[in-house]
Amino acid sequence: MEQKILIVDDEAHIRMLIEQTLEELEDENVEFLTADNGEKALEIIITEKPQLVFLDVMMPKMNGMEVCRKVKKELFLNEVYIILLTAKGQELDRQKGAEVGADVYMTKPFDPEAILTKARTVLGLS
Repeated sequence: MEQKILIVDDEAHIRMLIEQTLEELEDENVEFLTADNGEKALEIIITEKPQLVFLDVMMPKMNGMEVCRKVKKELFLNEVYIILLTAKGQELDRQKGAEVGADVYMTKPFDPEAILTKARTVLGLS
């Protein structure tokens, strides 16, 4: 079964960086989807049901917290694993992330190795 990873960030270079970090997963039948704002991300999550979403918090149209809340608390898509990415690592943000249902909270700049390891674990590709 093909697995999907959605990468959501309003900055193209960050989307590219995450995709490059994960590109070896393409050999393991993983498809990459991208979105540059929260509304588009939500549409893709609903239609494509990616297993894993790297979701930036600060974005136009709908922020990552809002997208995450909708996915987890309104649509109850608990099989979608959401990793919130943010430049802010304050404890309050972590709590907010947990409240909206994020599975993991990572701060930027992130460790590429940690992102790849996490993706492999979530998708069951050890």
